[in-house]
Amino acid sequence: MQIDTSRTRSRIVAVLGPTNTGKTHLAMERMLGHASGMIGFPLRLLARENYDRAVVLKGRGLVALITGEEKIIPPGARYFLCTAESMPLDRKTAFVGIDEIQMCADPDRGHIFTERLFSARGRDETMFLGSDVIKSLIRQLVPEAEFDTRPRLSTLSYTGERKTARLKPRTAVVAFSASEVYGLAELVRRQRGGAAVVLGALSPRTRNAQVAMYQEGEVDYLVATDAIGMGLNMDVDHVAFAGTQKFDGRVRRQLTASELAQTAGRAGRHMNDGTFGTTANIGPLDADTVARIENHHFEPLKFLYWRNPNLDFSSLAALMRSLTEPPRTPGLIKAREAGDEQALRHLAQDPEIAARAASPTGLRLLWDVCRIPDFGKVMSDAHSRLLGAIHGHLTGPRGRLPKDWLAAQVTRLERTDGGIETLAARIAAIRTWTYVSHHPDWLDDASGWQDRTRAIEDKLSDALHRGLTQRFVDKRAAILVSR
Repeated sequence: MQIDTSRTRSRIVAVLGPTNTGKTHLAMERMLGHASGMIGFPLRLLARENYDRAVVLKGRGLVALITGEEKIIPPGARYFLCTAESMPLDRKTAFVGIDEIQMCADPDRGHIFTERLFSARGRDETMFLGSDVIKSLIRQLVPEAEFDTRPRLSTLSYTGERKTARLKPRTAVVAFSASEVYGLAELVRRQRGGAAVVLGALSPRTRNAQVAMYQEGEVDYLVATDAIGMGLNMDVDHVAFAGTQKFDGRVRRQLTASELAQTAGRAGRHMNDGTFGTTANIGPLDADTVARIENHHFEPLKFLYWRNPNLDFSSLAALMRSLTEPPRTPGLIKAREAGDEQALRHLAQDPEIAARAASPTGLRLLWDVCRIPDFGKVMSDAHSRLLGAIHGHLTGPRGRLPKDWLAAQVTRLERTDGGIETLAARIAAIRTWTYVSHHPDWLDDASGWQDRTRAIEDKLSDALHRGLTQRFVDKRAAILVSR
């Protein structure tokens, strides 16, 4: 399909609706119908999945993948599949899309999506995809936007509470912490022979291997966090919530009906109807929540998170001040302190680091170092010390990371012994070095380090998949139960 680009004004459209409405499929179709395009996704997994789809349709030479840890950019690339944070907005393309635009209200990453809402534009067409809870705020903040509201392709119905031992096959049991997921997976193993496990902390390779095990019928159950709420289309007939509260990084809070619906909507994909309910340990959902999920009627968002995108690099104090600037537009509130801001505040207390950031160039380097993600999501002193060490080397005589030092950091992670938690921690750590390796000004032989760190992540991911399978799947029992 070739898009007509003869219209004189760039079109902005928000395609909104519940899960299973074909929004992402539409966006991919629209993008590939233009001469060039770019889509920002909320997950690396989603960017990779849609990159693979685009390569099949357009050929490897025309399609790029850009995430914090993967960059495949052919010289003639015209279509860019990215994570929202990694979108190269300096490249002008005919089409730009942002997936899961309601992420503007996410306390941690919302400011990134809000900035994309304001600034990411295609030359001919811009498309925002997501839940209609954000509709009123898009209308207020982007008044030129058109709206395309899409109905769900199948029915989603509530079936009440049920003991785990009585859950039907093709069920996803959802909890909201790793410990709860592991406990439930052990229970399902004893009662039903085993389960695949999906957590946000898993690498795409491990997550895909676990999902494949479920999809291929090796196990009939999936135990997961709300990580399945985005980007995993599976043959799930029923979603059973084993909890309705989660720790959001600051406090433990009750999930909203809209958040529950994002996960419940994994049941009944395409034209197949789905059901949702709870496990017996938490009791039934209240009638109002059930009605909202079944009818897709949710409270609209009241605000979006914002952080000043126009940072002042004239001095360290000016940078920190510009990061705390409040929004002046109704409908926006200041984002809570992100990981990069926390790292900057911590490192700025070191007089030597502050002195090396006295010039705008030195300050930009310090900020780039602070933006190295804490993939373990612990924002510990250890992560800050690592960033300090990286900055020290980059501002040293050679201005690059020493080969021997970098090799020592990477080599200690090239081990597949240990339990599930240990392997997951190593994957988080090696992802840091994959991210670093995509800064060619920071190290020698960047492509070689990229290959090595990705190979280590793959090795650890395979070991983690084996560990999860050994712990949570009794294959003999699973076969007996399935009979």
